[in-house]
Amino acid sequence: MVDYSENKIELEDNGFSIVKDIFKREELEKIIYFIEKNKFDFSERQLLNRYPELQNIIFENELFKELYKAICDENFFLSKAIYFNKPSKSNWFVSYHQDLSISVKNKIEKNGYNGWTNKKGQLGTIPPLSILENSVTFRIHLDNADETNGCLKVISKSHKKGIIRIDDNFNANNNGIEVTCDIEKGGVMLMKPLLLHTSQKSTSENDRRVIHLEFCNQEIPMEWLEKKVI
Repeated sequence: MVDYSENKIELEDNGFSIVKDIFKREELEKIIYFIEKNKFDFSERQLLNRYPELQNIIFENELFKELYKAICDENFFLSKAIYFNKPSKSNWFVSYHQDLSISVKNKIEKNGYNGWTNKKGQLGTIPPLSILENSVTFRIHLDNADETNGCLKVISKSHKKGIIRIDDNFNANNNGIEVTCDIEKGGVMLMKPLLLHTSQKSTSENDRRVIHLEFCNQEIPMEWLEKKVI
């Protein structure tokens, strides 16, 4: 077994941690083959609801299972799954933000839930802070990510500041130290949703494909849209 306790500490302290060499080449090729066979666009939401076979492929990986168990106890479940790519033909800049919105089944007006959205029939809301504080993201990198193809930049420790108002007066440098997250393919980035993060436009012809999995251990009145017990 591999000891991921330092990654868990780093995640709690800094809001993120990078774990190298989780997926081997042949495992990545299997995932990429599935993506290409199903002709994924640059963004695919409700990923494991629509393609449950991917869950089996990902969790066949013993190192990923060990990492998951080191970070998440038996009370956690999958709450959101997205596939992203940042190719030159579908390129965009994302300014500093926190991942605040969750996907839910029903719109129920409750104290602490606000910022309701409905995007193509998919309901989203910003939940109470306790939900976000008890969530964690695993970003599986299918390609090398660096500054040339839009890797993440984060503000270390910003996840400890709650929900940060981002307006005309916002300055990322006032919230902590910026870190560029270069990650080799096969690596996994662990991240707290409240961590401030951004990504630049890609200046490369190389893909930057990521499978983004969010997990939580809190139930909500309106039910999680994508809940899956792992």
